[in-house]
Amino acid sequence: MVANLHVIDHPLIQHKLAIIRDLNTGSKEFRELLEEVSMLMAYEVTRNLPVEEIEVETPVATASCWSMNTKIALVPILRAGLGMVGGILKLIPTAKVGHIGVYRDPESLQPVEYYCKLPVDITERELIILDPMLATGGSAAAGIQFLKQRGASRIRLVCLIAAPEGIKNVQEKHPDIDIYVAAVDDRLNSHGYIIPGLGDAGDRLFGTK
Repeated sequence: MVANLHVIDHPLIQHKLAIIRDLNTGSKEFRELLEEVSMLMAYEVTRNLPVEEIEVETPVATASCWSMNTKIALVPILRAGLGMVGGILKLIPTAKVGHIGVYRDPESLQPVEYYCKLPVDITERELIILDPMLATGGSAAAGIQFLKQRGASRIRLVCLIAAPEGIKNVQEKHPDIDIYVAAVDDRLNSHGYIIPGLGDAGDRLFGTK
């Protein structure tokens, strides 16, 4: 089983993504647009979640309706993943939010977890990992592994832009995970940046250099 790649190419998402990519877009607008695109992507990310039939009393009659009662947790990978949380919470306000921090050891080059705070009922929840950029895929693959080690089994990865190298890395290490992206770019450069990409998402989000 190979991880399913879902490219969400809705015109609204693609229009906003073009503005996000623009080097002249400042932090305020970048932050707002990232939240908006994350909210729009959430429609597709949650499309196949189960629903149950319920009855609702309208002012004139009883209606048969559908309710989604799946427990969801959003898990942004620090720090850029934080920019994707707000938009999805607007659609799913009952979702709980965990956080995971990963850095690459300069000697071993292996991902190291430096922070992890998750809901106590993680094994009962559908987890949505958030990271705007899927470059080498190292942080995302490591984050998924750390969550699996804690008992999580239902995991989806949501990224704004992905490089083919990152997609391949996650698919090889976690063939059971669905990956949702708004765009697949050309490649990585020698510094590990996605080309054409949008630069450093964390820096652009928080106005740091």
